[in-house]
Amino acid sequence: MEGTIVNYRMSRRNQNTKHIVISVSGYADKEKAKALVGKHVIWVTQTGKELKGKIAAPHGNKGAVRAIFETGVPGQAIGTKVKIS
Repeated sequence: MEGTIVNYRMSRRNQNTKHIVISVSGYADKEKAKALVGKHVIWVTQTGKELKGKIAAPHGNKGAVRAIFETGVPGQAIGTKVKIS
């Protein structure tokens, strides 16, 4: 299954680079997104290094989820695909 990185989790003045908001195709509401909680997420860098994370919670009412990564994810990752397993 694939998803797209939408943005960092942000507040008014801060952004947390370990917390990423992911949009998953086929998941259009909050109830479906709850089924993804606990699954693993992998983003592959341009050099082939894998950054791993885990889906923690749904985000909003339109089926997006929030994933927490082990290390911070760079800005180049926004708009790219991730693997969900």
